Amino acid sequence: MLRDTFDEVAELYDRARPRYPRPLVDDLAGVAGLGPDSRVLEIAPGTGQLTVPLAASGCRLTAVELGPSLAAVARHNLREFPRAEVTVADFERWPLPPEPFDVVACATAFHWLDPAERLPRIARALRPGGLLALVITHHVRGGTVDFFERVQRCYERWDPATPPNLRQADEADTATDTGELDHSEHFEEVTVRRHAQDIAYSADEYIDVLLTYSNHRALDAPSRDGLLAGVRDLIETRYDGRITKRYLHELIMARRAS
Repeated sequence: MLRDTFDEVAELYDRARPRYPRPLVDDLAGVAGLGPDSRVLEIAPGTGQLTVPLAASGCRLTAVELGPSLAAVARHNLREFPRAEVTVADFERWPLPPEPFDVVACATAFHWLDPAERLPRIARALRPGGLLALVITHHVRGGTVDFFERVQRCYERWDPATPPNLRQADEADTATDTGELDHSEHFEEVTVRRHAQDIAYSADEYIDVLLTYSNHRALDAPSRDGLLAGVRDLIETRYDGRITKRYLHELIMARRAS
């Protein structure tokens, strides 16, 4: 499965993947009232991009990660937080503990969960009134806009799945459909808060990020090598070796219905 590819590059994933903006973490912690008495479950934490700042609140945190290599890096990153633990398991098969959680969080991984089962199972993990917090990450128009338009030629050449003339969407036109939550019998009080950030990358740093994306890793080696060589050449020859990418993170929160 594509989601298994992340575990192959756990150290690279930890180094290259962006952390979440501090205001997003503060929003989540404030709405949830995180503190030493809070019990938090994080699904698919990766190497701890959201886990570490959540653990810094002093909460009791259980992170369930499918990949053993990702989990090992996450444990290392959480070594200063003795109340945080990382379990290697598939959340969809993990035995839920008898005591429910106050918060269930899932950052940039909700789409990997079975749509037919994810909300009922998360609801069973939460106490009544408990908070579900999802972070959805979008790649939006911004930063070095001209680069992201030009680089599509590389993708059209090396990745046959690339739609022709694909362009990044504007933030104003980007929004997650929350209908699954809005119409769920298990959740209520759905809210969305948006946080954007710009991150500058050297050619090497941007190639590292691309190597953590499942669709890039799924390419055959000649196609992937050709694509990455084209991306590197474009950054180094047209943009003085540095580009900026814009991310939009949506923090979607909902309460478990009583």
